[in-house]
Amino acid sequence: MEEKRGASPKEPHKRRVRYAGTHPRGYKEKYKEHQPEKYADTISRVIQKGSTPAGMHLPICVKEILEFFNIQPGQKGLDATLGYGGHTKEMLRRLEGQGHIYALDVDPIESAKTKERLKNLGYDDDILTVKLQNFAKIDQVAKEAGKFDFVLADLGVSSMQIDDPERGFTYKAKGPLDLRMNPEKGISAAERLREISREEFAGMLTENADEPYADEIAETVAARLKRGERIETTIQLKEAIEGALSFLPAADRKEAVKKSCQRTFQALRIDVNQEFEVLYEFLEKLPDILAPGGKAAVLTFHSGEDRLVKRSFKELKKEGIYREISTEVIRPSAEECARNGRARPAKMRWAIRG
Repeated sequence: MEEKRGASPKEPHKRRVRYAGTHPRGYKEKYKEHQPEKYADTISRVIQKGSTPAGMHLPICVKEILEFFNIQPGQKGLDATLGYGGHTKEMLRRLEGQGHIYALDVDPIESAKTKERLKNLGYDDDILTVKLQNFAKIDQVAKEAGKFDFVLADLGVSSMQIDDPERGFTYKAKGPLDLRMNPEKGISAAERLREISREEFAGMLTENADEPYADEIAETVAARLKRGERIETTIQLKEAIEGALSFLPAADRKEAVKKSCQRTFQALRIDVNQEFEVLYEFLEKLPDILAPGGKAAVLTFHSGEDRLVKRSFKELKKEGIYREISTEVIRPSAEECARNGRARPAKMRWAIRG
């Protein structure tokens, strides 16, 4: 039977991507986890098993942060690293509709999703302002907003970025070796590897991740690139690391490769996003955006970050700029770590403006 003249042909029906069997592995297969508002039971089961649902991020040390801030209605706060918005949502709840929170993020993909998610919960522009901005530029935000009663910076990578293979943050799935928080700016990790020397790469691995096999990994990567081999994907970098550690006894190799992959990806991520430079600038400007008695909390996830925060807080306390700082790190509870394995390396430090 002929189609009616002028009628457009029907597009073939596309079946929704569904779980492959009972244990989905692919990021896109987990369609229920990507829709927490529709599949609350599934989300709850995933979290109870100690996993983070795909496309989500579980905020860390929420109880400890809220106890320290003691947020009152009418106050003004800043979440310098918005991410999935878990911390922001809980801080907004404490404002009880009075006051304002500013939130920053450099990721144009995730920040737009989070802004829409929070808006759907009733947090619109009257109480929440989301800016696509690096948290090193907090002084520019303060020019518009004034000084803040509380400021939070969570320096961890959001689970949404880690889990999505297209962002290139994980060695566990094939994807482009990118690692940029904002994929629209700067150069990717793959491009960075092509431009640095073996010595520079070894130094990066040592400085940014305390990698014990820095020389071996840098030598192998440099040799492969020199031979014209491509290291453009996460799996190609993982294979290079496996090759670099092939001298290890078989019984130890699998665990060593896993840890070296984690550290190598961390080192590259810190480098391409200039994370230490950004953190240093943030810490330098932080006292000037806090109101008298204003509180700041910083969550770190590796020793390099924690050293910078600890040193800054101690020096500014000695100068009388902070009237009080945490003397010991605050860690997530054992219960939280059991529920969310990604909380284990977290350390929280705080400071109160004089």
